[in-house]
Amino acid sequence: MKTGIYKEVQIDTSHRLLHYHGKCANLHGHRWKIEVWMEGEPAPDTQIVIDYSLIKKVVEKYDHQIILNEEDPMVPRIAEFHPVITTPGDPTSELIAVLIRDDIHNTCHEMGITAKVTKIRVWESPTSCAEIT
Repeated sequence: MKTGIYKEVQIDTSHRLLHYHGKCANLHGHRWKIEVWMEGEPAPDTQIVIDYSLIKKVVEKYDHQIILNEEDPMVPRIAEFHPVITTPGDPTSELIAVLIRDDIHNTCHEMGITAKVTKIRVWESPTSCAEIT
């Protein structure tokens, strides 16, 4: 029997959008709310689809980090003082949703967990989010 689960994690990060013309082209921060829906078969011994703390651990790798487009000229300079997570394109809420989904899937695969992300929402403000299914 397939079972669905849900986990919410909040993180703080800074980013900027290199190819955007407006305020978001400046380095700025957000308190992001990440919502993850997963589906899978509960393990026979534990009846757990995936440990909620594993989802939290994967998402929290982004907490208190600077996330920039890998082409951003700020990367080498900031990296002299603080680690930078780079992305293949501007780190929008849309792209961050894809990256977190892929990170969760890769972690599950490495651990032999068959659960899959069915939906993820990345809120960059209380009124704006990206959703992938």
